[in-house]
Amino acid sequence: QVQLVESGGGLVQAGGSLRLSCAASKTILGINAMGWYRQAPGKQRELVATVTNGGSTNYADSVKGRFTISRDSAKDTVSLQMNSLKPEDTAVYYCNVHYYYTARDYWGQGTQVTVSS
Repeated sequence: QVQLVESGGGLVQAGGSLRLSCAASKTILGINAMGWYRQAPGKQRELVATVTNGGSTNYADSVKGRFTISRDSAKDTVSLQMNSLKPEDTAVYYCNVHYYYTARDYWGQGTQVTVSS
């Protein structure tokens, strides 16, 4: 069982920046990906960005060029630097760990990001 704890959400004006961080409660082993998903009111949860243990990254088209995901495998943490934020980025952001061999997912409790226009 892996527990994920997020931090860094908040309220920011459009054009501003926020940094989200997520720490895992245990060492993440095996072929896996850590990442961020978000869910806005009335919408399905969607991928924001992921990074594998090999360093490969994947971004949603809507955040490319604005968000940067980074991972510290030695500390089992993943961060999301969000720049040039837009009101449509407003959502609850969830940290995720996905294990490829077992197809198992672990989720954090979520952190609210609100971007005002």
